[in-house]
Amino acid sequence: MASAQTLVCVKQVKQEKPEEWDESMPLPGDIIEGFYNSESSDTIADEFFVPTKAKSELTSQLAKFSHVEVIWVKVRRGESTLKLQTCVVAERISMLQRRYTIRAATDDRHVAILGDLTSDQCSELQELSRSLVNVEYRGYNKRGVKYDWKMKVGSYLPDQRCTIVSSILFMPLPGEKCTEATTARCMAWFSAAVASGVPLVFVNIQTEQIVSSEKNNLIGKDMSWGRQQNYTTTTTTVQIVQGIRLWFMPGAAEMLVDLIPQPGEVRFGLDIKRTDEGLICIHSVTKGSAADRCGLGSLHEEAYASGRQLVMSRLEGKSLMPSHVSSAGLIHCCDHTEIKETLASAIDQMERVQLHLMAWSNHLLPIAPKAVRATTVLRPPSGSCPPKTW
Repeated sequence: MASAQTLVCVKQVKQEKPEEWDESMPLPGDIIEGFYNSESSDTIADEFFVPTKAKSELTSQLAKFSHVEVIWVKVRRGESTLKLQTCVVAERISMLQRRYTIRAATDDRHVAILGDLTSDQCSELQELSRSLVNVEYRGYNKRGVKYDWKMKVGSYLPDQRCTIVSSILFMPLPGEKCTEATTARCMAWFSAAVASGVPLVFVNIQTEQIVSSEKNNLIGKDMSWGRQQNYTTTTTTVQIVQGIRLWFMPGAAEMLVDLIPQPGEVRFGLDIKRTDEGLICIHSVTKGSAADRCGLGSLHEEAYASGRQLVMSRLEGKSLMPSHVSSAGLIHCCDHTEIKETLASAIDQMERVQLHLMAWSNHLLPIAPKAVRATTVLRPPSGSCPPKTW
């Protein structure tokens, strides 16, 4: 049976960044039909090209032009024939042997690896190159630019330790064998929070693989030389489960509030409670207190009148969001007793306290008192805010 006819082809290139390839370079799949030794930039007529039929023949000819800066090669790419300017390069195989090939004239890294391939193999490589180097769809060239990360983080985040988005991980209950059941519980939690007046904004939901391990000690008895000996064997059971992580934003915006006590005050003047969903909200504000002076009183009255919650997202930069829901169904959230102790400790030392509030509607920001600073208003895409009919 006769062997398939082969062609001299570019098998691959050593330049590993396809985004920097262009059609003026030798590309994988290019069929090399001939070469011409000329440094002229003018287009060379077809009759001047020396035809080549095998890789060994081409490499031996290239060795003769190793001193030449530029040579022309004629390649067949799909239905088109192109004439490319290239350079001859020598690759050292051993102490006494070199292998000659070509590289792109515009990029020293773009070195072609040649081979004798069938027509079908060349076509497959050309299809791959076509998908990587598509002038119509690949867009403009890109370059790296410097960015003042420190300034941006300090200016455009409510707090430098803030990630803006929050998440809560839902572990499957013992009876939940599919992610749909866990997802349903996840969305029930989110919907219940929004319905109660908490201004959460949905961002994304994803599955997450959790690996857990459990050690078991097996105790047994063994008889050896007429004596009984006890032994313990430890085994580890590894289990992989699929959890659901819900990403959300704590309100359409976050407002920074400074609680500044005055001499003689023993409380900041705000009472907090934890919602069923594990969020910390302000339950009441004492008239004339530090909390009232900074504007929390009017904000709380506005929220109460519209049936909404005034929810704290962070205290002293630390998140107050619930972190995860265990496989027992328990919501792991901040201990509001510890929060009260933090506030009590600050008032004892007459220290100011910073807290962030979730803004449930942008229309509240312009009427908020001057003591309330909207340091960052990160609005979600249009249509993704919670409805105003809570």
